[in-house]
Amino acid sequence: MNSSTRNSPARSRRVLLALGAIVLMGSAAAVAQWGRGRRGYESDPRNGVPTWETSERFKHDVFTFARVRFSSYGGRGGWGDGYDRGKWRTDYPDSDLNFSYRLHQLTALETDPNGVILDLTDEKLFDYPWLYMIEPGSMVLSEEEVNGLRRYLLNGGFLMVDDFWGTDEWEQFYSQIKRVFPDREPVELPLEHEIFHCVYDLSKKPQVPSIHAWERGFTSERGWDSEEVHYKGIFDDKGRMMAIICHNTDLGDGWEREGESPEYFKEMAEKWSYPLGINIVTYAMTH
Repeated sequence: MNSSTRNSPARSRRVLLALGAIVLMGSAAAVAQWGRGRRGYESDPRNGVPTWETSERFKHDVFTFARVRFSSYGGRGGWGDGYDRGKWRTDYPDSDLNFSYRLHQLTALETDPNGVILDLTDEKLFDYPWLYMIEPGSMVLSEEEVNGLRRYLLNGGFLMVDDFWGTDEWEQFYSQIKRVFPDREPVELPLEHEIFHCVYDLSKKPQVPSIHAWERGFTSERGWDSEEVHYKGIFDDKGRMMAIICHNTDLGDGWEREGESPEYFKEMAEKWSYPLGINIVTYAMTH
């Protein structure tokens, strides 16, 4: 897709910014935990997450949580794993719905109450300036997916990668992202980088474990092999960050599990997962 194409991630970002400044409407400390359990989809597909109206004028240009569905062509963890529950579905849909609501609640950004699932080969990808990819530690992309992701990112899109742990999973993901950008290296982001301070001023780069690991007293899900959290960026030729890679952490579980444990919500979701997630979206939409 070239600059003359009708829609692009950069164009969508400009429209979203025109809807209103992304400004903080509250603080993380003021966020109330959902008083609900995790599953209730038989009677309520949103599992208690409120819905809201968006501006009719901009109904096609609101911010939408866009989740990547990858196939893991030739590998594990893809579209089905034999059960139609590929790793790309991890934390879905609770994390997507909860994060969308908190973004709506805490900022002035027009936000769609529903998310979307997109393949990397889908032309609709270019209507969404921000993508979320989860559990890519065994991902194997097809050539079409590699080309689609490269085209999306170079045309102004932004990718957030989350929830993969340890050396083996990093090496597998790295092998795939190097197919996308053979000439670019992921660069470790220092704590001083704007992405950790642009809305919420974080005092450290957070490591958020799954709720199950946290309940066992662990923040590192792979022991010594994942003790250090990493946030890495991939940049284009003009210095724009195209992707943030969140390794040895699971921000999405903080979004998904907020109704299951008051302690986990207070220590992980409220303090780290939501603030950093909002920072990442804000940074992506303003750069």
